[in-house]
Amino acid sequence: MRIAMWSGPRNLSTALMYSFGNRADMHAVDEPFYGPYLRDTGLQHPMRDEIIASRPETADQVVASLLGPIPDGRPHAYHKHMSQHMIDGMPRDWIAGVTNVFLIRHPARVLASFSAKYQETTLSDIGFVQQAELFDQLLDQGQTPVVIDSADIRENPERMLRLLCDAIGLPFDAAMLSWPAGGHAADGIWSDVWYGSVHKSTGFAGPEGPLPPLGKDMADIAAQALLYYDHLAAHRLR
Repeated sequence: MRIAMWSGPRNLSTALMYSFGNRADMHAVDEPFYGPYLRDTGLQHPMRDEIIASRPETADQVVASLLGPIPDGRPHAYHKHMSQHMIDGMPRDWIAGVTNVFLIRHPARVLASFSAKYQETTLSDIGFVQQAELFDQLLDQGQTPVVIDSADIRENPERMLRLLCDAIGLPFDAAMLSWPAGGHAADGIWSDVWYGSVHKSTGFAGPEGPLPPLGKDMADIAAQALLYYDHLAAHRLR
């Protein structure tokens, strides 16, 4: 099984990669399209040059790697994808052939966290539009992809991971509930910028408090993103 986990930034995505990556039967891949995305957009993300150097593959080469033999003879692979990386021109025909899951988080929480490290944040940077496009693409192709909310995972990790595994036809493994501190071998080179908190973790953090306050610019983006979040949230596992 190849699991494509479609998320946006600051969305429990790294913790969930650690969760699946802690299974003995799972190979994890961290944001494989990041290099092509930065080259094609010209965006000045932190560590841009280092990321591009560490991800030299073209988008077509990325797809070939994702669909090729799974390393170490493992039966399953977990691909952590950022939905915003799937810009126009990125191949999408391969997506229908993998097991797709959409990880969502309330946009106010995403923006409060992401904009603290990337101040020029726009709606396209946080992945909600692209998530909805990919979800609707799969619906049009006759699939009903799985949707899971990060808040529900943090509220009850074991229950939600059991529901998720059942929904995709994967046996639950208790190893998913914790992992060693210090990061994962699959971490991208950008982990030093973005993964500080999760590197200190050994499991999922507890429930979050009230929604964070936002300035006007971020509040406006959150209002736009909420339409797409609600669209996917209507299908989430409960």
